[in-house]
Amino acid sequence: MNEILEKCDEVSRALKSLAHPVRLKVMCQVLEGEKTVNELTEFCEIPQSAMSQFLMRMKNEGLLVSRKESTYVYYGLADPKIKKLLKSIKEIYCK
Repeated sequence: MNEILEKCDEVSRALKSLAHPVRLKVMCQVLEGEKTVNELTEFCEIPQSAMSQFLMRMKNEGLLVSRKESTYVYYGLADPKIKKLLKSIKEIYCK
């Protein structure tokens, strides 16, 4: 029973992190593969400063990882469980 309670907290945190439309858009984009800040900014149609704040929060929450290559920063999914969750959401809502 304790394991179920612990998992509920984990799932609740993940769903809360995905609850904002921009964060969900970002996650759906990186589901397909790593994306640069510019690619994510263009897709979400928000200012780069706002995107940087979203990305920082998502990294802090453990949703995203980043790597720098030359002058570009690439973002990708941090947790395989989130990838499975996003694929399920996509299958249910986007088909």
